[in-house]
Amino acid sequence: MAAVTGLGGIGGVAPPAARLRARRGLGRGRWRELRWWRLAVLVVVGAYFLVPLYAALRFSFSTTTGGWSVSAWTSLPAAQGFGPAFLLSLRLALVATVLTVLLVVPAGLVVHLRLPRLRAVMDVATTLPIVIPPIVLILGLLAAAPPWLKATPYLLALEYAVLGFPFVYRSLDAGLRAIDHATLVDASRSLGGGWMVTFARVLLPNLRTAILSGTVLCVALAFGEFTMASLDQYQTFPVWIVNFDQSNSPQTSVAASIAALGVTWILLLGLSLLGGGRKRRPRQTDDAGGATP
Repeated sequence: MAAVTGLGGIGGVAPPAARLRARRGLGRGRWRELRWWRLAVLVVVGAYFLVPLYAALRFSFSTTTGGWSVSAWTSLPAAQGFGPAFLLSLRLALVATVLTVLLVVPAGLVVHLRLPRLRAVMDVATTLPIVIPPIVLILGLLAAAPPWLKATPYLLALEYAVLGFPFVYRSLDAGLRAIDHATLVDASRSLGGGWMVTFARVLLPNLRTAILSGTVLCVALAFGEFTMASLDQYQTFPVWIVNFDQSNSPQTSVAASIAALGVTWILLLGLSLLGGGRKRRPRQTDDAGGATP
């Protein structure tokens, strides 16, 4: 009887209420261990990102007389060229992202699974679009592209796919290094699964977060790129913002920039929720110490 009352439960196992209180106490202890310099870093980083956004947002609501107005936001959808430029950038970002994923994911899997000696070559190749200036890339592409491709805005989608190649590949490479892909492939193949089944039902579910991370970066890059679109003389959304700012209200152009940033955040949030998937419920233990499904 003393053993029962001393341990706080039957068989030396604490009751659920006691375990809950212990977890809450552990959480409070971890929060108290958070040092002041970590909070300072978080505050500085948050101010670095939020202060410019606040300044831009405040400027978009200001007027030349020092008052406040929402005319910059209400007139934005009706501004000349806003709709076509926004839809063109969105369409090019979608095409470039799909093209990049379809090219990079199979190539990355082949290199990691079948040709591991080419990893160094891929690491060097993925740095070239970052090292080479965009103006050099666009001039070379304009000199090599066929005339029928130059006449379509989808030439920009190919250019954006080249720029997004390093980001998608790096995300995929990090995802592959985080899992034991060789063991997963061997297990699937030993159970009779073909390469397509292994790719679709074994590798892709484990690489979903990595692929979506690269997709978010590629969409953000394609949606905000200016140099190549300007040299190609296409009215994408960033080019429209610059041209509109030169001849119209600067408050409206700033509002358009904030709107573009908001669209990117919405896409980021949607892809993050899509990549989160369903979370497994933790297995609960009964009072006797056994696991319950």
